[in-house]
Amino acid sequence: MQAFDPDRYSRQTRFTPLGADGQARLAAGRVAVVGCGALGSVVAMALVRAGVGFVRLIDRDVPERSNLPRQVLFDEADVAAGLPKAVAAARHLEQINSAAVIEPAVADLTAATAASLLGGIDVIVDGTDNFEARFLVNEWCCRHGLPWVHGGAIGAEGRVLTILPGRTACLRCLVPEPPAPGSLPTCDTAGIIGPAALVVGGVEAAEAIKLLVGGHDKASSRMLVCDLWENVWRTIDLSALAAHGCPTCRGGDFPWLEGRLGGRPTALCGRDAVQVLPATQGIDLVALASRLAGVGSVTANPWIVRAQVEPGIELAVFTDGRAIVSGTRDEARARSIVAKYVGG
Repeated sequence: MQAFDPDRYSRQTRFTPLGADGQARLAAGRVAVVGCGALGSVVAMALVRAGVGFVRLIDRDVPERSNLPRQVLFDEADVAAGLPKAVAAARHLEQINSAAVIEPAVADLTAATAASLLGGIDVIVDGTDNFEARFLVNEWCCRHGLPWVHGGAIGAEGRVLTILPGRTACLRCLVPEPPAPGSLPTCDTAGIIGPAALVVGGVEAAEAIKLLVGGHDKASSRMLVCDLWENVWRTIDLSALAAHGCPTCRGGDFPWLEGRLGGRPTALCGRDAVQVLPATQGIDLVALASRLAGVGSVTANPWIVRAQVEPGIELAVFTDGRAIVSGTRDEARARSIVAKYVGG
């Protein structure tokens, strides 16, 4: 645990529900932010500025120009550099608060990686854009009795739900089955405005702070829903769902965490791209860059190799063996491209 600077946080500690004791708990707190996009970048920035001592940033992607209107931790230089989001975000956050420990994890949250990415954490915050990651987080937290904050934003709308396993409704109580692909609007189809991400991310960060300082003693299964365009704010009472529970939070059923669900190629929200998971973990990026140099232009750094492999198609391969194929949303074609140029 690192001591906090009382002068730096003097305005926070004057807030009675927080106080000096709460600030000390923030300094000792360990948070994982799953996803460093629109919500995750707001959450991470707010928590690091608030004095949370350890923040793990989990993200599988790289910043794109279309991210800049709403993903507040990135700038044009980050896009040009091609660094993974987690690494670029960590560098900015270290400039904001040098006392905080920022741990970037350039990885995809899966059943195989959950223990290494979510272990040793006090609170998890949802900044992701896909239900597979959310269900994995929900099951990890229900199994280990860990609190987490779920959030989502689309268009000008948003929602936030704080989940205390065994006391409140969990994600599976609210969403018994993940929605079928294409059945819900996404930022590709419905768009999103930056202020919606700022509001939802800010509320998520406030909920995480409350959890870290013990401000959630009275469990409440209520989900905040807002529409910034229509100026509508309301909460939805989920206490009936909490009373009955679900197969995960009451029955100990963890299909995502145990690898019985998930693991397919994934079309990425907000991008004309597909992620393909590796057959085996790890890859020699130096050797791959050398092979791809004969195919098209290649850029590389310690975390990623990117190459133009076909007209309109970019292949990005990460150190854990994952690949992102940009220029298509056809999962079969993406798998074929990875097999052709990477193998497996």
